[in-house]
Amino acid sequence: MPDQEEKERLIIGARDKFFSSGFSKVTVEEIAGDLGMSKKTVYKFFPSKEDLLRGVVRFMIGRVERQMDQVVESQKPFEQKIAEVLAVAGQVTKRISPAFIDDVRRNMPELWREIETFRREKIFSKVKRLMQQAKEEGVLRQEVNVDLFYLVFVHAAQGILNPTVLSQQSFSADEAFRGIFRILFLGAMSSQAEGRYHAVDEILALHSQQRSL
Repeated sequence: MPDQEEKERLIIGARDKFFSSGFSKVTVEEIAGDLGMSKKTVYKFFPSKEDLLRGVVRFMIGRVERQMDQVVESQKPFEQKIAEVLAVAGQVTKRISPAFIDDVRRNMPELWREIETFRREKIFSKVKRLMQQAKEEGVLRQEVNVDLFYLVFVHAAQGILNPTVLSQQSFSADEAFRGIFRILFLGAMSSQAEGRYHAVDEILALHSQQRSL
């Protein structure tokens, strides 16, 4: 197997273990054993478990950014773009356990800052572009201030779409995404654009049934 394929298989296997069980409780031996490879092979690509975690996080960041860029740069209408962007973010969120978040925050704060920077500067900035598109397409009412609407959305997303918060609630990440969209966007949509909401809801429902990243 070529090195790049083997490295990606290792990253994906480690991702599944880290995201579900946390970082501290998972050993390199467990990851290697699950994948049928030796510890020596793991250390060939990543000198330590911490380096492996960095590889996992950066792999996921790169994948999410590429998927979102593809959606945002497309010629699709607003409702399809926002649904697909929220679906990508939701697929990642629902994979991550509170144990993983707590571990990274406590043991690797510099990596947690990297994740937060990506979310703030990349993901949310793309959402703001889509909100501007919605205003230009007449989806949002003329009096809606895009900057204010964006800040309301960001604060709602940051406060609710957090694995620790979600673990204490009866709704899933997908349901939270759809609920936030329903509450905020329906209140801001122009009367002639309200029918477009149903298209977004249908796309989100479809993505929630699809396989995660």
